Formats: sequence, structure tokens, C-alpha cells
Amino acid sequence: MVNTKIKNLFIFCSTLTGVLLLYYFFIYNNQPAISAKEQNYEIEVTDFRGKTIGFNKPVERIVCLIESALTGLYMLEANDLVVGVSTNIYDSSVFDYYAKIDPKIKNKEIPAYGNWDFVNIESVISLQPDLVIMWASQVEAINALESRGIPVYGVMLHSFEDVYKEIRDFGILTGKNERAEYLVEYSKNQISELKKLQKNIDKKKSVYFMWAQGPLETSGRSSTVNELITLAGAKNACIYPDEHITVNLEKVIEWNPDVILMWYNKKLNSNDILKLSGWRNINAVKNNAVFELPSVFLSDLWTLKFPFAIQFLMKSAYPQLQHEINLQYEKQKIFRYLYNHNPEEIIEK
Repeated sequence: MVNTKIKNLFIFCSTLTGVLLLYYFFIYNNQPAISAKEQNYEIEVTDFRGKTIGFNKPVERIVCLIESALTGLYMLEANDLVVGVSTNIYDSSVFDYYAKIDPKIKNKEIPAYGNWDFVNIESVISLQPDLVIMWASQVEAINALESRGIPVYGVMLHSFEDVYKEIRDFGILTGKNERAEYLVEYSKNQISELKKLQKNIDKKKSVYFMWAQGPLETSGRSSTVNELITLAGAKNACIYPDEHITVNLEKVIEWNPDVILMWYNKKLNSNDILKLSGWRNINAVKNNAVFELPSVFLSDLWTLKFPFAIQFLMKSAYPQLQHEINLQYEKQKIFRYLYNHNPEEIIEK
């Protein structure tokens, strides 16, 4: 009889506990989300999704899954805060540069658990980050992280102004505001100087930009590429607005660009383009005006290094500017002023 009472009491308590747990989860999951603004955080930024994220102190552990964003953190001298990086850092042509800047990269001591294509959510969480930086388009991965209480800064860059915003936001998040403003002003001053050189350009040349995915992959007039071409004193041959678009050869022939500018390509170089069938009557090919940007690290249009790509195009497209732009000196300035490193330790002579 006593055992039956105890058994019934146990069943009652178990049932009551289950009901209370269900009630708790129902109430908890139906609470309205509290925004960063409502929290009155000391530090707040709004990412490229339009989402405000906030902290009560500068972040101390960052997983950065975008190479161009990582380079911004290194420019801010916030690399000691980075506990995870993109797999691209170790697999691509940027590795040699990072390896000379940071021994931890050289020795592959910083974990790499994802990139623009794939993110290992559990491994990223294991790093206990205060913040994860990734592309805003990676919605599924962002939702998975945010649902577990990990703040995400979503990036989507469409212009050089976006690059300025990104570095300023990173400066706020890491407590490096002054350094961020210095970097932005340095970049803007470079652009001002380049605009002065445009007075030496009598006629704007048309430029066809060629991505590494293939000769017919280009960018239109609502893109960072278009800004690059415009700031170099030229005009984009592609008349479409797209950030990235595939066109046909007939259209390139119709545009008949004066210059072809290639993104760094491991498989093709400028001489290969000169030999392409069907391209021989294009002005750029006839005049041997096909140029390939140097390494991705130096020419990255999604970082404050974009003035270097502009200088490269100006010098390549306009012979009269040959003596106005010293690209070797500009490389040195990148590491001296943007990364605060001795360029002689990084650039091979």
C-alpha cells in the first residue's frame, strides 16, 4: 500500500514537472525579441542586413569567415582578437602575405571552420566567439549561430563607401575607433590624389573587366568594379547594371573596349587572352592593351587596398601616367600605412 502511494506520488510529481517545463518553454519561446537598441548597450553598430548588434565592452574573441574582412581587422591591429578564420586564408594566394604578417597564420595555429560556401557551426561555436563575421547572404548559417546566442555581423559590399563603413564598424566593435578613422582618411586622401591625375587624361578609354571565372564574366555599372574603372579616369564597357554578369562574345565585340583588365587568374594570363579565338578584332587585343591585376591580396576591391587596383589600371591604360605612378612604392605604402608593418619584411625585392 505504501509502495503504491509512493509510486502515485512519483507519477504526480513527474507529470507536474513535465507540465511546468512545457509551460516554461512556451512562455520563453514566445517572448518578443529584445533588440540591441532596447538593451542600451555601450557599443552598437548596424550591419549590412540592417540589424543592430550591441555589446557592453569591445569584443575580445572574433571568428572572421571573410578574408577581406579579416584584412580589415589586421589593418586595425586587432588581429590578436581573431580566434577563427576563413579556410581561404590557408588555401589561396593570400596565405604568403598573411604568413609574413602573422606567425600564427604562418604556423596555421588559428582554426579555419568555414568560408563563403560552408560553415561548420558546431566548430565555430566551440571557439566561444563574442562575434562572428560572415557574408550577409549566408542566411542559414547566420540563423543557426544567432539562435544559439552568438552575435553575427553580416557583410555585403557594393561600393567603396561600404568598405569605409565596414572598417569603421569594426573599429567601434574592437575599440579601435581612432585607428579606423585614420585608415579611412588615408584611403580617401589617396583617392583625392588620384583624381588630380585625371587632368592628364584627354579621352576616357573604355574598359572591359574580366573575372577569373571566365573571359565572359564581367561587372556592370552598379558595382565596385565600375567605381574602380571610373576613379581610374575610364568608363566601363559593360552597359548593364549587374554586380556580376555573364555576357556573350558578340556583346564584347560590340562594345569593342580599348582596354581589358583581368582579375588575378591562376589559369589565364594576358597573353592567353590575346590568343583567344574571336577576340582578335577587339581594340584592346589589337593594341595589346590586356592587363592582369597583381595578386588578390594587393588588389582586393573589398578592402582599403582598392586604390592600388585603381593605380594599376591608370598606369596600364594611360601611357602618359607612366612616370606619375610608382607601383612598387605604392606596395610599400600599403604595408607601412595600412598594416603598420615594415614592407621590406613582406615584399620580395
